[in-house]
Amino acid sequence: MKNIYQLPGGDEVLRYDKSLVVRFAGKRKVLSTGPNNGGYRTDMEAVFNNDCSTGEKSCEMRAATYSEHMKIVAEDDLGLDRDKSTGLSTTVNMDNVSIQTMNYEDFSVTAIVTGSIRTNGGRIGDPAIWHEKSEISYSVPPGTINIILYIDADLSEGALARALVSCTEAKTAAIQELLAPSRYSRGIATGSGTDGTIIICNADSEVLLTNAGKHCKLGEYIGKTVMKAVKEALYRQSGLCPVYQHDVLHRMDRFGVTSDTLWEKYITDNRQGEKRADKEKRADEEKRADEEKSTEAESSANKEKAQKEKLFDWECFMDRLDDLKTESVLVTQTSLYAHLIDQFDWGMLDFNEVQEAAGHILKVIRASKQSNKNNVVSLKTSGSDSIESAERPDAHSTVSAGENKEQCISWLTDQYMCALIERMKL
Repeated sequence: MKNIYQLPGGDEVLRYDKSLVVRFAGKRKVLSTGPNNGGYRTDMEAVFNNDCSTGEKSCEMRAATYSEHMKIVAEDDLGLDRDKSTGLSTTVNMDNVSIQTMNYEDFSVTAIVTGSIRTNGGRIGDPAIWHEKSEISYSVPPGTINIILYIDADLSEGALARALVSCTEAKTAAIQELLAPSRYSRGIATGSGTDGTIIICNADSEVLLTNAGKHCKLGEYIGKTVMKAVKEALYRQSGLCPVYQHDVLHRMDRFGVTSDTLWEKYITDNRQGEKRADKEKRADEEKRADEEKSTEAESSANKEKAQKEKLFDWECFMDRLDDLKTESVLVTQTSLYAHLIDQFDWGMLDFNEVQEAAGHILKVIRASKQSNKNNVVSLKTSGSDSIESAERPDAHSTVSAGENKEQCISWLTDQYMCALIERMKL
């Protein structure tokens, strides 16, 4: 155990092996989402954030219920009073904590944040995994944003609750600015399914604040502090940052565009193109049967076969994709395209509007070839070069039916993949 941070109110942030503990130096008001002693309390002596990972398992429960498990952690591992402490659990390494403090006149705000949502990001309203029965929890993918928000001022009970709202808004704003994807839908994440928050205020302070909303300075400073800490924590744990997101696959994977699906589409379209080309070739051969020698036709077919075999080089395809996926023009246009799909999904634009704008973006993507004089194998498809190869859904002025909406978004995604593959040609 060691003291890693001194809070403005005199409280200490202590680092244990796999936990961070805030021990109170006086009377504090606490509002906690923790499973053990959660809710509003005025008799707490400490709060904590625990890394429950065990190496082989994300988290190994030490009791029949989550709340009892956390009480055991508090008492046995941290030496805390099991009835006067509340905590949060995560699989994030405590080395990657971000602690940010901001001061304003007669109060200060400190955010102590650990976070990762690369594998467990979710958007509120996404399909849930389980329904609780008798406090029994179910295993979920690792990835949690835990926030301990410490305010060195006394807050009314209503202001403490409002601080939780402002803190949550700030967390979501930080995630939105990073365009972190949900792993359970095609939406932008608003958090993870296991996020936790503990709000603390100094009940011994002579400063009493009764509002923590966006119009007051406390709300502003909660927002700024939490947003900065959340972004730093996500970067420290998983590398999530603007540089990481400057990648067409990271912008579009929530729509199902990945290196694997691009390769699958490339192979599928080439095979379809081969069938069309073979059919046309057979017709031409029959027409020119009396004019061409069979040996010449066989030689031409062998050459075409050799060229096609070069096209199906997985390593070449992935190398080319790696070369292009962070290219500025592609990332910029891809970002615009993703936002178009979002606006259609949200009902802010109808399909005709989106389809027209998407056409302009895809034209830029296809035309943004840059000369490459290195000897790279061509990725040219043998089928049609048009992005209209996929069947286009009916262009209604508005699309409201669920199935048709899904069909339209699937079509828009397919067109993007066609354009990106075409861009990969040399």
